[in-house]
Amino acid sequence: MRTGATQSPSPTVAVIGAGAIGLSVAWRLAQRGVEVTVFDKDAAGMGASHAAAGMLAACAEAEPGEKGLVALNRASQVLWPSFADELERASGMPIGLRAEGTLVLALTADDQARLKHLLTFQHSLGLPLEWLSAAETRRREPHLAPGIAGSVWSPEDHQVDNRALVAALRAAARKAGVVIREHAAVDRVKTDDGRVTGVHADGRVFPADVVIVAAGAWSRSIAGLPPEARPPVRPVKGQMLALRMDPKAPLLRHVVWSPGAYLVPRDDGRLLIGATVEEKGFDSELTAGGQLALLEAAWRALPAIEELPIDEMWVGFRPGSRDDAPIIGPGPMPGLIYATGHYRNGILLTPVTAKAVADFVVDGIMDPLLRPFGLERFTAAVAAE
Repeated sequence: MRTGATQSPSPTVAVIGAGAIGLSVAWRLAQRGVEVTVFDKDAAGMGASHAAAGMLAACAEAEPGEKGLVALNRASQVLWPSFADELERASGMPIGLRAEGTLVLALTADDQARLKHLLTFQHSLGLPLEWLSAAETRRREPHLAPGIAGSVWSPEDHQVDNRALVAALRAAARKAGVVIREHAAVDRVKTDDGRVTGVHADGRVFPADVVIVAAGAWSRSIAGLPPEARPPVRPVKGQMLALRMDPKAPLLRHVVWSPGAYLVPRDDGRLLIGATVEEKGFDSELTAGGQLALLEAAWRALPAIEELPIDEMWVGFRPGSRDDAPIIGPGPMPGLIYATGHYRNGILLTPVTAKAVADFVVDGIMDPLLRPFGLERFTAAVAAE
């Protein structure tokens, strides 16, 4: 066995972060015979993975300037059905993968013009999207507002229950031999002679040939690395809430994007509504304005929500890099690997990230799709200035 970061014949790996990304990387590595320990400052999966909505939206969110990211998102989307099946069998737990697709609503004529303009670009990438009339949209979702202008139909943008996903990954990883140390914050990465040699956590030193930084929005704050090795990842605050529908007669069956909010129906009757985008650091306060904006945007699309009880409100922190694309691959120090900065696509990119990082650690090979997303794109940009 060899790794792109070390020539050790049998590498030991420390993964910092027990969210969907960290746990899936650990699971894939353990399946290939690698000794892995995962560290998290909280319980596993209680960061961005817990706060997410679980949308697998590789097509509907595609925008100009993101062709490389769209290709990566689509590659991961293709992996999701087999990944979900394997994970459910390995863990013995359902993860709530639903395949109804997504509707992107146009409430007004202006919305319609904007969506059709974007649709032209999306079609140029070969994405399977289709414009639906207002009548056809409401035929699929009868409780939508009667005055809508139409929608874009994305049949391959599905959803998964992100909280169930993390629980299953935790179980599957442990069954595969991964050691998961919860409530064990990594104080700093240990380095010797310019290479990574382990981590300091829970008052102890844990030697490791490879350290994988998968700590999401907290990745930049990990001590022990020189400035050039700290990934430029910041927290992007998002407020969300969940309403309670009758699971036997839900108001909504598809994931619906509407101006100002998205709505995600769950099998248990919960209707997730999200999410604000706020550059406020690690501010965990729920605000009346944030919740009001989400509820008003959701109500404009689905008026019947006004009768639904509120089930939960919460705040999450998306890990956003400088260009809001992920940072995946080796760092500037031997033994250091990144799997962070996934911003709004962490759940979607879980299968492809796990596979790519495991392949790199074991075989020293990086998937070409991942090459545009290394840390060096930021250091190269600084050098060019």
